[in-house]
Amino acid sequence: MEVGGGRRLRILEDLNMLYIRQIAASIQEPELQRALERALRVREGARRLLPACSRPEQALETTKTLVLCDARVVAAGGELQRRQEARLRGARRPSDAGPGAERVPCRGTVCISDLRIPLMWKDTEYFRNKGELHRCAVFLLLQVGAEIHDTPTVLVDRTLTDICFEGAVLFSEAGPDFELKVELYSAGLPGGGAQGSTPKKLATRLSTSLGRSSGRRARAAMEGGPGSPPGTGGTGALLLPPPGVPCPRFQLLAHAALSLAQVHDGFRTHDLVIAADEQSPCWVPLYGRMCCRLAARPSCMDTPAATGTLRLQAPGAEGPSGPPLFCVLRGPGLLCYGSAGEAEAGREPTLTIAVTKDTRVRAVESGGRGQPPGVAVTNRLGGEEVTHALVAESAAEAQRWLEAFGQHLFDLAQWKQCCEELMRIEEPPPRRPPVPLPPQGSLYHQTAIDPSDDIAAVTDILTRHGGAPRAPGPPPWLSLFEGPPLRSPSPPRRSRPRTLSLDARLGTLKGRGGPPKPPHSSSSSSGSSSPGPPQRDPPRPLQSRV
Repeated sequence: MEVGGGRRLRILEDLNMLYIRQIAASIQEPELQRALERALRVREGARRLLPACSRPEQALETTKTLVLCDARVVAAGGELQRRQEARLRGARRPSDAGPGAERVPCRGTVCISDLRIPLMWKDTEYFRNKGELHRCAVFLLLQVGAEIHDTPTVLVDRTLTDICFEGAVLFSEAGPDFELKVELYSAGLPGGGAQGSTPKKLATRLSTSLGRSSGRRARAAMEGGPGSPPGTGGTGALLLPPPGVPCPRFQLLAHAALSLAQVHDGFRTHDLVIAADEQSPCWVPLYGRMCCRLAARPSCMDTPAATGTLRLQAPGAEGPSGPPLFCVLRGPGLLCYGSAGEAEAGREPTLTIAVTKDTRVRAVESGGRGQPPGVAVTNRLGGEEVTHALVAESAAEAQRWLEAFGQHLFDLAQWKQCCEELMRIEEPPPRRPPVPLPPQGSLYHQTAIDPSDDIAAVTDILTRHGGAPRAPGPPPWLSLFEGPPLRSPSPPRRSRPRTLSLDARLGTLKGRGGPPKPPHSSSSSSGSSSPGPPQRDPPRPLQSRV
């Protein structure tokens, strides 16, 4: 039943992908189509890579990639559907629609940074450090439209009071109606209780796991020729096979939705919707809140809406009464400079006319006697209306300025508080490599035995687990293994006892008292001995082979 259900699910997924591809090809969106194909290829590669992962951090990052690819595929399909519906509505729109209905607000950059998610541990877990050590790997998935980003993976246990995600995430093509989706994913890590071992406990485990019999077998297996492999008695490092790597599973733990109303140039607290329960293996005790800084900067605050030359008309005058000014319509004001060079040099403007969402702009008709047309900008300051009349060089130029003012005021009204002041946008830091997970499994699978330097290898392992630098001199745990060296018992031999050679006996006697006396001839009757051959140095004693 499960196999059939999985097969039906795969068929439905393939049909959905085929439908999304057909939509992308029909509405001719090459960028979205390329993004969709890239996400599908990466997902297929991650599915093939997951069974071949040999380390826990590899399996964790591969599973995270699958979650991101699935979200990107769904987001691309939704964006294609939305654009197709927008095109159909545009084709059905009547031709006599007003010019204001065709205005589209400018795009902007949305930045979310300094994300903090407080945790709420029990007293017995955090203060008394009791209970099983529960570890999870968490990350955030951030989405605006079809653009998806993620944060680095953070390891969470009961020693943390907050989940902190450093850095900033930018969305460069967001509209004023954006919805920033924040999703917190979590995956439980197996073997969390074995990570809090101290060097003393590791030494105890090492002494109990590598007993006398096991030590003799390991030493006998490693005593061999220098060119043989480790498994057949070589001198290389013997690395025991690691245990099987379990496949982690990320689950949605909590989510939130942020919009333009939550944008503020400072830290704010937002609610989180919990999507898991305490019985889930990926559960982390959330407080139900999220702290972050959400800022936005529309393009109208940086990019000039219009530039050109205008003349300021004095109140009550029939024509321009001032020198020509180079005007730049940008952000919350109309900046007037003496020349274009001053604007390019970044100097202070000669005159600044406030332009807000409450500003009114109207056209100034040309009067008699050759008076050119212009625009009138009216603001309310201190309960009074202040109007600045700006005269253009021609009617076409005045119409261009009037349309630019209309679009700029529309953008300011759509982005609301984001146009009152220029918010700070942080640059995202370069992505760091994923944090390696602590080694899993027992000490038996983590110990690499080097027959050439056993003590140094074990000392480095204990130092690495303890986190302290290695002190000079013998390690303190060496006392656990002090004692006479063990020798493998050899079977008794029934052959006759081995005797030393004559040269070896002569060397032994010389070492004790001096040179041996020459042998007397039995045939001499007069008691004088005949001179013998010249005596040579005695040979060196031969060392017996054990």
